[in-house]
Amino acid sequence: MYNGIGLQTARGSGTNGYVQANKFFVRPKTGKVIVDNKGFESGQGTAGLTKKPNKEILEHDRKRQIQLKLVVLEDKLIDQGFTDAEIAEKLDEARRTIEATSLSEEAGGPTTIVISDKK
Repeated sequence: MYNGIGLQTARGSGTNGYVQANKFFVRPKTGKVIVDNKGFESGQGTAGLTKKPNKEILEHDRKRQIQLKLVVLEDKLIDQGFTDAEIAEKLDEARRTIEATSLSEEAGGPTTIVISDKK
């Protein structure tokens, strides 16, 4: 027993008698309730700063979207029975087209993508 806490003796208890503090015990707060009627003003809590998106992350996401479109196109071409050489040629052409349109999209240009996969 330590400061009146714990077992008088560890004999027969199945433990070693070591007493630990309960670190997860949450003590109740005082009964005071603070009422704040002001609310938040616009921009409060941001210290006047707006966080801009990371360009590297946006570029990586753009490349992932392009690759996803190319994989879908490749699956369609394989299902249609194109040879490997034809598929590689069409994928190169589609990659150039998609990259050009995505770059013009960032610059504010037209955003239409047309990919023909007919024989």
